[in-house]
Amino acid sequence: MEKSDLNLLIGGEAGQGLLTIGDLLTKCLVRAGYSVVVTQSYHSRIRGGHNTFALRVSSKQVVAPRESVDLLIALNEETVNLHRTEVVEGGLILADEAYGIGSGGCLQVPYQELSEERFANIVAFGVVSHLLGLDQKLVAKTVEDAFGKKDSQLVEKNRLALNDAFNWSGQQAVDFPKLPRVADSGQRLVMNGNEAIAMGALSAGVKFCAFYPMTPATSIALNLAAQASRMGLVVEQAEDEIAAINMAIGASFAGAPSIVPTSGGGFALMTEGVSLAGMTETPVVIVVAQRPGPATGLPTRTEQADLEFVLHAGHGEFPRAIFSPGTVEECFWLTRKAFEVALKTQSPVFILTDQFLADSSRAVIPFDLKNLKPIDSGIETDPSNLPYRRYAITESGISPRLVPGMTEHLVVAGSDEHPVDGHLTEDLNIRKQMVEKRLRKEQGIIREAISPVYSGDDRPDILMITWGSSVGAVLEAAAQLRNQSRSVGTLHFPQVWPLVPDQFMAYFQNSGEVVCIEGNAFGQLARLIRRETGFAVHRNVLRYDGLPITPEYIIRELGN
Repeated sequence: MEKSDLNLLIGGEAGQGLLTIGDLLTKCLVRAGYSVVVTQSYHSRIRGGHNTFALRVSSKQVVAPRESVDLLIALNEETVNLHRTEVVEGGLILADEAYGIGSGGCLQVPYQELSEERFANIVAFGVVSHLLGLDQKLVAKTVEDAFGKKDSQLVEKNRLALNDAFNWSGQQAVDFPKLPRVADSGQRLVMNGNEAIAMGALSAGVKFCAFYPMTPATSIALNLAAQASRMGLVVEQAEDEIAAINMAIGASFAGAPSIVPTSGGGFALMTEGVSLAGMTETPVVIVVAQRPGPATGLPTRTEQADLEFVLHAGHGEFPRAIFSPGTVEECFWLTRKAFEVALKTQSPVFILTDQFLADSSRAVIPFDLKNLKPIDSGIETDPSNLPYRRYAITESGISPRLVPGMTEHLVVAGSDEHPVDGHLTEDLNIRKQMVEKRLRKEQGIIREAISPVYSGDDRPDILMITWGSSVGAVLEAAAQLRNQSRSVGTLHFPQVWPLVPDQFMAYFQNSGEVVCIEGNAFGQLARLIRRETGFAVHRNVLRYDGLPITPEYIIRELGN
């Protein structure tokens, strides 16, 4: 018996090794050629608390999480009590025989007989791999790659635990569907959203990263730090978020392309710095990895509630761009685009991601890095154009930019209003000219704007629009509705500011019901579209309980 789409849920306390099992399974499945979507849910504590690692795997392309569970891997008894009702008919619970759950729909594993306690997660990995029909050599190689750099004794004990798990599993009479074998899909990477953002920044030539640790953005900086010496960049953990944004602005002023990863609460402290970047026309890329607020909220859950905050962050009026990647691939490409736009327009540019996408591993075809063109820094290399005026009035709003200390020219920047030479002024006529000069840069940002991505039927009866990480669930919900003979289209906004009506209004006008699907309580994209175009979407599907939007959730809400 085979099943092409399975959803595995690993549950337990922090510190029990569920992340080890999940990561090993993900890598092994991707190496075997399957498509995966990972969803992590964890409490904000180092040990304890109920955590889950959901792994959807399919022989076909999957782009969204699923709610129902085919295989529940319970590392403690609490997991069984919390999630057994989610297990589908014909599904299976994998649990320690010590829990005394009973054999009906449960495979009781004698962990204590099969290994030492510290290798229980390797035993669980082996049993699950056997149930799925994975090749034992591939499974062993995955474990070896993960732990092979450690001492040989540990490697041998892992190998023995894995062998015992496979041997024991082979002796059990279990009615559970295996995954169908798939053709060789070529080399692929296991990568999550934050890893892709870090790689995108590296490919764009980032030279400085300043941050203060804040879930779920921290791993962007950690991934950059891991490559710092190799790639020639500096990663600085600042004393607070205010220092982080100001360090990045200073580094960019000195010619180093800079990035600042943070989340809502940290970004709240950075808003004065954002205005400083706007006034000094200093390019900087800021990643806001969203999580539920206000205040600390749910620090390890997901939400899409900071769009309006980021759009209006910073006092005064100045241009900006906001990108909202919905896939791991978009995290890479839109980060590159963010650097390109920031450097070209000398403006702050934002990337809105969230906890779900940050922690969601997918199978990714390796990016073609060799054929990427270098991104222009926008720094003048010929100082002969005299006199140098940092804030010269231009038709495009873009002025010459030199790096201080690299030429004989004086490079001035300050937070006060200024004439063309950068020094302080209170001349109100100059003030008006400078505001208009800075705002003219928005036309350049608009010319660089990425169009929304349409998929589906022509002139659909229902058009589902979304942004960011919800796109996968929207695409899959649309496919399910088409299977019910519904006419459906989807429109994903990988860039949510500036909005260019010519890029999407025709889709609205040629559709029946327009539904906006997003992870917040206000319907922030829908409100922004109405403000900018006058078009009011017909219905909102909103989620704000800290969980990612799923296809099942969308279908349920549309049925109401």
